[in-house]
Amino acid sequence: MNPTMSTTARNGSGLDFFMLKWRARAFLFLGMQEQAVDTFGDMLARWPEDGYVLQSLANVEAARGNLHRAVLHLRQLVNVMPSSGAAWFNLAFVLEQQELAQEAEQAFRKAIELEPSIDRAWYGLGLALIRQQRFEEAIAALKRNTEMQPMSPYGWYQMARAHMDLGQRDEAARVIRHLEGFEPKVAAQLRRETGIGSSKGVGSS
Repeated sequence: MNPTMSTTARNGSGLDFFMLKWRARAFLFLGMQEQAVDTFGDMLARWPEDGYVLQSLANVEAARGNLHRAVLHLRQLVNVMPSSGAAWFNLAFVLEQQELAQEAEQAFRKAIELEPSIDRAWYGLGLALIRQQRFEEAIAALKRNTEMQPMSPYGWYQMARAHMDLGQRDEAARVIRHLEGFEPKVAAQLRRETGIGSSKGVGSS
């Protein structure tokens, strides 16, 4: 999940809040996740609409593999912070991990509507659409991601795979050749996975 949020709704304040906050952070630093969850839970009972607490609980639960609980906290978070693209992105990220593609798509689209510059939201939307076998829409989303992060191989990799799923071998080959310019290992992996041979000639095998 996004480790830093651009804005955080907070109704927690005062010495008690900050003492509990630092206690929870100390537990996390020591690897004592259960105690950290208990402390954040105490904070949530006192400050039920605090964005920092909700996000922190979601982060810890996701790290522990409790994705269902993480989603519950993130749903509370977007209710508290409905205009935060980061909050919607974090919810979408965990929904996609749960393979809830349609719900993840909706949350990624909401994140993009609020903050179109979140490049990872475009990538996540592409993944959610691929999971639904909506490959043409996925390619459009991944193109936006690669425009924002042209040197990151992840969007290019998924785009090549989506082209192959559509039977667009030549387009996949073009993406692979582009990747060879800055991520030759990823390009080589795609060649092995797709059966597309050397870069001599479009779509050669």
